[in-house]
Amino acid sequence: MTEAELAVLELLWTESPRTARQLTELLYPPGTPSDVATVQKLLQRLEAKQLVERDRTQRVHAFAAAVSREAYAGSRLADLAERLSDGSFAPLLLHLVSTRRLTAQELIELRRVLDDAPKTRKGRP
Repeated sequence: MTEAELAVLELLWTESPRTARQLTELLYPPGTPSDVATVQKLLQRLEAKQLVERDRTQRVHAFAAAVSREAYAGSRLADLAERLSDGSFAPLLLHLVSTRRLTAQELIELRRVLDDAPKTRKGRP
């Protein structure tokens, strides 16, 4: 995914649905060249990747994210784990925890997920 596509998706994660014109106004500050056609092309590419849904029921089409931020991040992390560590998440998680300061709330959530992991695996090695 390109940086421009991610910027569009970020806006749709914060509020959906939005029109191409609304997205253009948010992506391009006043006084800078803005091109609705460029944003429409980005939306077409995201729609082709099944990351964005288009509502065609109105005269002006509205767009919404087709996947949550969490689902997208999980998919990208799984791809990264597959490429870098033979599918294992352990090296990625260990690096993130050891090199990034986690907030108290993030640590609580991480502990909860780790504590629940044996229950949710159900027979998987």
